[in-house]
Amino acid sequence: MSRQTPREMFAAIARQAERQIDLGEAALVIAAEEQPGLDLRPWLERLDDLAGRLRSRLVGARHDLDRLSALLDLLFGEEGLRGNAEDYYDPRNSYLNEVLDRRLGIPITLALVCLEVGRRAGVPLEGVGFPGHFLLRLGSHPHVLIDPFESGRLLAQRDCEELLARLTNGEMKFDPRLLQTAGPRQILHRLLNNLRGIYLSRGEMDRLLPVLDRMLLLDPEDPTPLRERGILHVRCGDPHLGASDLQSYLEIEPSADDQAEIVGLLAEARRLMLVN
Repeated sequence: MSRQTPREMFAAIARQAERQIDLGEAALVIAAEEQPGLDLRPWLERLDDLAGRLRSRLVGARHDLDRLSALLDLLFGEEGLRGNAEDYYDPRNSYLNEVLDRRLGIPITLALVCLEVGRRAGVPLEGVGFPGHFLLRLGSHPHVLIDPFESGRLLAQRDCEELLARLTNGEMKFDPRLLQTAGPRQILHRLLNNLRGIYLSRGEMDRLLPVLDRMLLLDPEDPTPLRERGILHVRCGDPHLGASDLQSYLEIEPSADDQAEIVGLLAEARRLMLVN
């Protein structure tokens, strides 16, 4: 699709206005950096094909609830999309091509398939950045919430309250603001943040660093990836870049709880810069 590298493509996407971002393409670009040589075209065509099949079923649909039902029947019934509860933290659950191929995913990538097929076929879905479990909403009926991880199960507010209690062990109180719509940038950030958490927990620092780079392309002042990238650079032999990131982190978070630790790492980075 392009002679640009996946990183260059993602940087261009990150510069776009929110309404211009093609979410499906952006998610595949993320996968392409994780899987060198990935051709985006067949997977975009797969989304187009699914949307074409859905459109043929929407002829005569009376309203958006009927359209939603047809989408859920196609994707979760006929196509068999489902949540990968057996291996939730498999990185492949975060690569859109793998989700389409294996029909397995996590809430955000299953939601992404629904969003992109729905967008192409005229089903007005929205992403909902619920804590720990991405959801969907039917845009024309804001009270209609969908759990893509549970085969498109429709949720009432009480279901969301119970889900939050389960996810947080009762430590977070439900607030309707937790059901706010998530735009393309928020969705891409969350997708990358999932990969960040996986690679961090596995100690795969060589894979973590590129994820942090892309998170910072989306938001150069996001303190968490800025801090983590700075620490990685200092510990992996690039004190100049590490010092720059850590200094920026302290400027953004002047009252950070870990200020003493970061100041110490900055001093270490400057010593290493003198040696090198």
